[in-house]
Amino acid sequence: MTTTWFITGTSSGIGRLLTERLLARGDRVAATLRRPEALDDLRAEHGDRLWTARLDVTDTERVRRVVDQAFEALGTIDVVVNNAGYGLLASVEEASDEQIGRVFDTNLLGSIQVIRAALPHLRAQGRGRILQVSTAGGQATYPGLGYYHAAKWGIEGFSETVAREIAPFGVALTIIEPGATPTNFGASLDIAPPLPEYANTPAADTRQAFLGGHFPVPNSAEKLTQAMIDLVDSGAAPLRLPLGPDTYEDVRAALTARLAEHEAHRDVAHSVAATTAR
Repeated sequence: MTTTWFITGTSSGIGRLLTERLLARGDRVAATLRRPEALDDLRAEHGDRLWTARLDVTDTERVRRVVDQAFEALGTIDVVVNNAGYGLLASVEEASDEQIGRVFDTNLLGSIQVIRAALPHLRAQGRGRILQVSTAGGQATYPGLGYYHAAKWGIEGFSETVAREIAPFGVALTIIEPGATPTNFGASLDIAPPLPEYANTPAADTRQAFLGGHFPVPNSAEKLTQAMIDLVDSGAAPLRLPLGPDTYEDVRAALTARLAEHEAHRDVAHSVAATTAR
């Protein structure tokens, strides 16, 4: 059975690879990206099974138009993949206002607007899937990536809420949490000019790991995209899907530490409860 996908950020990385694999197996793909000509080779090979549109997800009005056009052109869309992203490496003091705005406009607000634009169509269909691409950094943190984390933690909280709201309509949402994968993320990472005051801090350690090529990248992009496809094919709809041993271990450590700290404050939490009914 042919599945129809709508994917943002398809010029490279996971978005491009996912598009290639889906077309190769006979699916239809509505691929959006800032430079549609980057997919000319796939269009020549796969014809009208590939629908493309120019899209920067920070342009809310265009997001709405493109999503509407995709549903109109293809008739139905089974899976919406929110993949477009922007990475920023900077301590909290080093980033510019422009860089901070771009992180949130792309990773948080852009993803929110794609979901908002797609939901009326998915509700009308009475079925559909949303895959929200996040990261291990949607639940764990690394110094030097604070603004990226803020956006990813935000989209995870939003997505978790959305998943509960749309379940009655037969629409499901899964947060995909890839670990470090050899895509173009590192090469396209925006890096703020360093402040000398942060030279010997954890944020500088993260910066040097990226710049020196020492940041561990243990995952296969091919296996990661196949796991996303397999998830949709299986019909399963977990709220979150961790992909990568680094994601699994880092998120597990973060959740374990968070729960331990939470439990440590049990007594003080209960101590502020009202003792008499009003």
